[in-house]
Amino acid sequence: MSDLSSLSAGLQKDLRTQLEPIGVAYVSEPPAGVAHGAQGPASCSYWKRALDGEVFFTAADDHLSCPIGAHTHAAPMSEAKSAELMGMIGTMVQLGYLSMAEVPKIPQRKTPLRFAVYAPLSKMPVAPDIALVRGTAAQLMLVTEAAQAAGFAPDMPAMGRPTCAALPQAESSGRPAVSLGCIGNRVYTGLADGEGYVAIPAAALPAVAEKLKILANANAELEKFHRSRV
Repeated sequence: MSDLSSLSAGLQKDLRTQLEPIGVAYVSEPPAGVAHGAQGPASCSYWKRALDGEVFFTAADDHLSCPIGAHTHAAPMSEAKSAELMGMIGTMVQLGYLSMAEVPKIPQRKTPLRFAVYAPLSKMPVAPDIALVRGTAAQLMLVTEAAQAAGFAPDMPAMGRPTCAALPQAESSGRPAVSLGCIGNRVYTGLADGEGYVAIPAAALPAVAEKLKILANANAELEKFHRSRV
């Protein structure tokens, strides 16, 4: 997919990053010729594997290791898994990590998960639903500015827990979703203290990438101006 390759290369160039964005696609059947990835400890652990260059698909059952990820991805759960989810939520509430009032507000995919495809954006074997950018606060700021300039400003503040909820938030809103990265995601993906994510809906990606070219240059020039004054 040459268009995706160009978009991905442009994003990396404008953000001055070695980390290629990854693509995520939700499909009804596994793509031909794509390997079924080994089950991971959490849905977000698949992000790291795609970031490392792996091209693979997962089935809904592969997302049941983390009940929170299973919930945000709308992976069908057995009664036992649903009970496990409620048990985990109960522990989080007991720790003061979240309140029960927050639980119904956690973004969730509207369609039950069947299969998901993960890959570096330039190597996606099918059209992505989401492009996920991992970067520093400065890089995420640039992407957010570009989204605003393109008419796709996020419709909610930067998200904390759970990080995987950024995907359904972006998918359902049609706008990028910024996540600061929860503790689980940081453990499973090795996300550094100063890093986070922006999940960009595929439909918004070309416009955001185009504005990013302009704003990356504008920020570089404005940095010179501001530095001249200190």
